[in-house]
Amino acid sequence: MSKAHHPIKIVARRTGLSAHVIRIWEKRYGAVEPERTPTNRRLYSEAQVERLIWLRDLTRNGHGIGHVAKLSDEELQQLAKEAPAEVSTGPEVPTGARGAAYFLQECLASVEALDARKLDESLQEAATKLGALGLLQRVIAPLAEAIGNLWRSGAITAAHEHFASAVIRIFLGQAAKSFGASVDAPRIIVATPAGQIHELGALLAAAAAANLGWDVTYLGASLPAAEIAGAARQTRARAVALSLIYPEDDARLAGELTRLREALPPDVALLVGGRAMAAYQEALQRIGATAIKDLTHLGLTLDDLRKPGKHQNPLHP
Repeated sequence: MSKAHHPIKIVARRTGLSAHVIRIWEKRYGAVEPERTPTNRRLYSEAQVERLIWLRDLTRNGHGIGHVAKLSDEELQQLAKEAPAEVSTGPEVPTGARGAAYFLQECLASVEALDARKLDESLQEAATKLGALGLLQRVIAPLAEAIGNLWRSGAITAAHEHFASAVIRIFLGQAAKSFGASVDAPRIIVATPAGQIHELGALLAAAAAANLGWDVTYLGASLPAAEIAGAARQTRARAVALSLIYPEDDARLAGELTRLREALPPDVALLVGGRAMAAYQEALQRIGATAIKDLTHLGLTLDDLRKPGKHQNPLHP
């Protein structure tokens, strides 16, 4: 191995990874093992810098760091060669060129470290660089998916998911204040139905709706149909948006959805999205709910609902 003489500041500059991410990868996954000076400063070899570049490219290409960090240098190079068009070992990523992939990795490392301050800082910087919708679609949405995958695989715990939800809820709540819905803005209720305990998808939907000028009432996770319908009636909402993430086999959910549709006024649109949505497709079709594919589709649907005469339940023309 070549002599270790690169300090972490130089390694961060050359790889485009932050020192925070490098330390997390080292501590949690054993991605590299730098040498230490008598004053405990990290020093990295040229081979370790190259390894971090391979890991950077593969994780940005969708591979989990928990898996690829265990591979040898030869295995990393072979894996990268299997998708040469998608993986690049190009030049370093300067601070001014930080993009969505960089912020996604920063946020994920902060979640894994349970570092609220760093997560908030990364979200703030991403919002400044990418804009509100860019942050939602290119950072928070894939972050939510990555957290769900890591939780299912056992790489992180439920505490990490709840931690991320709490920090993101506060961040998005503060950001939403800048949009300030007008007094005549259409109103929307956002929640997850009873039994659906993960709320990151609902938080995304609420933030996207607020960004598009809707007056959002966010109710949180796992609410009974009667309470969601009651809130919709009280606020005279034009739409109710639900997020279905987990579980995908709740036998009670179809009944909850049916009760919600029956309790809502006929002209209130019911929008349903999330990775578990497909598992309940039959029930959603039966009650005339609109299946939302992603945040872009949600935006188009909300824009359409603002048009005169468009907010009608297809079962009650």
